[in-house]
Amino acid sequence: MKATQKDFASIAPKAAAQARVFFFCGNDDAGIQDAAHRIAGLLRDPGERIEMSGAELKRDPAKLDDEARSVSLFGDSRHIWVRASGDEVFDALEILLASDVAGCPVIIQAANASDKSKTAKLLEKRSDSLLGVFYPPDLRSVTQTVRMMADSEGVPMDQALAQRIASAVGLDTRLAASEIAKLALYLDAAPERPRPANAEAFEKIGAKTEDEGFATLVNVVLSGESAKVPEELRRMFDLGLNAVGLLLAFERRVAQLAQLAARMDPRDDVGVFIEGESAARRIFWKDAGDLSKQLRIWRGKKLERLVARLMALHRLLMSHSQDAELLLGQGLAEIARAAARRD
Repeated sequence: MKATQKDFASIAPKAAAQARVFFFCGNDDAGIQDAAHRIAGLLRDPGERIEMSGAELKRDPAKLDDEARSVSLFGDSRHIWVRASGDEVFDALEILLASDVAGCPVIIQAANASDKSKTAKLLEKRSDSLLGVFYPPDLRSVTQTVRMMADSEGVPMDQALAQRIASAVGLDTRLAASEIAKLALYLDAAPERPRPANAEAFEKIGAKTEDEGFATLVNVVLSGESAKVPEELRRMFDLGLNAVGLLLAFERRVAQLAQLAARMDPRDDVGVFIEGESAARRIFWKDAGDLSKQLRIWRGKKLERLVARLMALHRLLMSHSQDAELLLGQGLAEIARAAARRD
């Protein structure tokens, strides 16, 4: 089975009942995480969660099958949750799927893997597996998602406020859900007693705005303003934001730049193209100036190198969490210097 963000919601219940392997890939980390948690919540008897990494399964591919077929100490049900990168789990899944014993459900979050990867090809046509592919949504689709989440929490809102929240959280539905939960608490709302949300309430809960959140740091770095990077980083860490969360904001913006670059004809004027994207509501109008500037810097091979650098930096932060702030600062300074070079 295969699903994307467009049809995952309708496919998920059937997949949770029928499949035993769930492989979520693409470069929308928020979408991948939401889907993995959705499947875990739909499992008939999820039981204990056993966490594993792609790196350990790459070193010992048989370990996944062994763990899936084993029984917990008290005979309770269980499921396995794997965080991997690329095709790290390919060999492990081949062994697992060749086994005659079904074993417990296996949920895999695969960063930096696509639906063209070996692992995706292994799973997409199997009835006992679900391949979920998630790519960064545009402003319009996240705005609609925000409105649906708000309705379900008892804080219905208009299109303008939903779009403002979607933009403020950098199109990250995980952060949007957190803001909506805070709105519901502030308004003392619930599904059975809905209270309409408005801009005033959103401002009162202290939600991150462009000045308070990720956007300023993202724009400073990707626009090549190296001198401003140390102060912006210090401000981010003072707010208690973690290094990986900050890096995810960069990954979302760079994925957006990649999508724009793919849609734009090489002969197009960047400014005119961005104006058209803004008019079509595929980007937030307040981001148009920064996106225009950054799209002039990050194109072609230079954009490809940036994507590779962010992937490498993400892996570095995950494996050296105790030094994450230092490593992120060094990595972002390097990217800002590269942006400043007009090569």
